[in-house]
Amino acid sequence: MPQIVVLPHVELCPDGAVIDADTAKSICDNLLDHGIEIEHACEKSCACTTCHVIIREGFNALEPSEELEDDLLDKAWGLEPTSRLSCQAMVPADEDLVVEIPRYTINHAKENH
Repeated sequence: MPQIVVLPHVELCPDGAVIDADTAKSICDNLLDHGIEIEHACEKSCACTTCHVIIREGFNALEPSEELEDDLLDKAWGLEPTSRLSCQAMVPADEDLVVEIPRYTINHAKENH
């Protein structure tokens, strides 16, 4: 079973985390299932960028992003070459991921889910 290593995030995961990932779910769903309350303002419908993450290790094991995701990522705060929308990136079966959640999103106010 692959793991997702979440790097420390001041608000969402101050100590970082290592979670056993479900390969049938997206990165976003795996984080939420393990108590890491990543924003997902569009309810994971690929319509915003609030669940933006940077894949620090394991990026090449992910399926390529689709055009809609790429278009949205252009609007994300702190975009990097290994950025993905966590609601669209499925956990690979054969490789661990190291994920950084950016400090900021494009939301001016956070929504409680």
